[in-house]
Amino acid sequence: MSFVTDFPPSDSLEQLRQRLARFAAERDWGPFHSPKNLAMALIAEAAELVEHFQWLSEAQSRALDDAKRAEVGLELADILIYLVRTADQLDIDLITAASDKIAINEQRYPVEKVRGKAGRAADFRDD
Repeated sequence: MSFVTDFPPSDSLEQLRQRLARFAAERDWGPFHSPKNLAMALIAEAAELVEHFQWLSEAQSRALDDAKRAEVGLELADILIYLVRTADQLDIDLITAASDKIAINEQRYPVEKVRGKAGRAADFRDD
């Protein structure tokens, strides 16, 4: 499923942030878009995403038909929208935050200890 709009495709998170801010401002939704409310909406959308995979095997979850894949895409879009709006309300640069978190994870999950293994960071500590 694809939606045609009169907007060119956005290829940056900043363009998306600006478009979402404009969308919310035009509708006077500022009073409703507190970080708390946006975070709650984000988790509700994440639950809707999970519903699409409930009871599927690992293989089935990787082989969605086109209709299901489109539905999952829309749920992922909802999650991204609420994530970007939450970060915008808190003046958090998501690219910088993600880069910082990857650097932390590189330390917490050293390749030589975790390659091919699933687990929590505590499982790989040397203490």
